[in-house]
Amino acid sequence: MGSSVFDMIGPIMVGPSSSHTAGVVRIGLMARKILGSIPSAIEIVFYNSFATTYKGHGSDSAIVGGILGYMPDDEKIKTSLEEIETLGIPLHFKQVGNASTMHPNTIEVRLTAEDGHTQTILGESLGGGIINIANVGGYQSMFDGNLHTLILKADDKPGVIAFVADILAHEGCNIASMSVSRQSKNGEACHFIEIDTPPRPLTISFMKSMSWLKSLNHVSPISA
Repeated sequence: MGSSVFDMIGPIMVGPSSSHTAGVVRIGLMARKILGSIPSAIEIVFYNSFATTYKGHGSDSAIVGGILGYMPDDEKIKTSLEEIETLGIPLHFKQVGNASTMHPNTIEVRLTAEDGHTQTILGESLGGGIINIANVGGYQSMFDGNLHTLILKADDKPGVIAFVADILAHEGCNIASMSVSRQSKNGEACHFIEIDTPPRPLTISFMKSMSWLKSLNHVSPISA
């Protein structure tokens, strides 16, 4: 992957560090998009370097600002902690300073929806505002939130990947990347599919009608 001007000069943002603010906001935004709504409770775990620097660099305000739907250059990020308190949403921070298997700038976001279901994502801030969503709901993933992403849980059986790829091809949706993670053979697999353009709602409904499909979540890009 080549470098862009964005990579070299960094994003327009609120805060002193692209890793600790802009990237963190984007992780929060992706967590909010994956949940699909504003949460009723929030738990944040800062790992490694974030565990000791998150307060001084404003990463706590940044992650909450993203969860509230703010972009990295939004001045309201500075008051996001006060806003979440005003909304009455429980917020809890944890720190884990020595997680050797994780990226130095890793955040785990655990969100609870109004209906009680929870969503957990693991995000990595790579610098220059660039992020990697490394895990969703216990399934290993790798996407950055810049494209439309389908998160598809299905039975782990032959033909599923080919079927989904064929449907998207007929829809004219070019697949930029696809990864599949499973917790056990012949159990459930989670597909993460980045596409250039979104499928039509009719196509989503058709895919959801398949008996082997457990869930399908269309996550729009961070900029959308």
